[in-house]
Amino acid sequence: MRIGELSRRTGVPVPTIKYYLREGLLPGGELTSPNQAQYGEAHVHRLKLVRAMVEVGKLSVAATRDVLNAVDEPGNSLHQVLGIAQAAVTPAPVAADPEDWARAEELVDALVVRHGWAVKPDNPARHALAQLVVTFRDLRQDDLLDLFDDYAVAAERLSTAELAMIGRREGLDAKVEGAVLGTVLGDALIGAMRRLAQADASHRAFEAARG
Repeated sequence: MRIGELSRRTGVPVPTIKYYLREGLLPGGELTSPNQAQYGEAHVHRLKLVRAMVEVGKLSVAATRDVLNAVDEPGNSLHQVLGIAQAAVTPAPVAADPEDWARAEELVDALVVRHGWAVKPDNPARHALAQLVVTFRDLRQDDLLDLFDDYAVAAERLSTAELAMIGRREGLDAKVEGAVLGTVLGDALIGAMRRLAQADASHRAFEAARG
């Protein structure tokens, strides 16, 4: 198919496809003339994957490239690819008071130990969690940190089920793609699901009682 058909099949505008080609997110098609190329089903799938990561997962083009390079690298294990995807979706921490940061890291470290998680000290999610602790405390929302272990139990249960399901897939490529999309799109899924549950819980706690 030509680029116009690729655009129609995926819903991605032609200028955007050309941009993804220039940025290395999408491999080039088979040249049939100096100015024409043919694309196949692999391009359709890859373009949908890129679109999901950029538009739904809200990754930057640079982060998306890093993740896709990890997916394409034959020597990477599933665990390595998952780590790269996690790094891509985890924002860098902002500056904080050293003492506040140290206390937040102590809380995160204690949580990791309590739950027996095999997580490296430089895992970016640890820093992101410490950043959230600092923010909660700075805004005097310390009581919300009493739910720390409740969040951890829910996250552990979901992650275990998610990766067990991915592990049952046939073929490494399918597993890798599942791990990447589960990480990139999973945050959006959890956020949307939590807001639905929160709306219901709010109604039950604050509205139903009024009736």
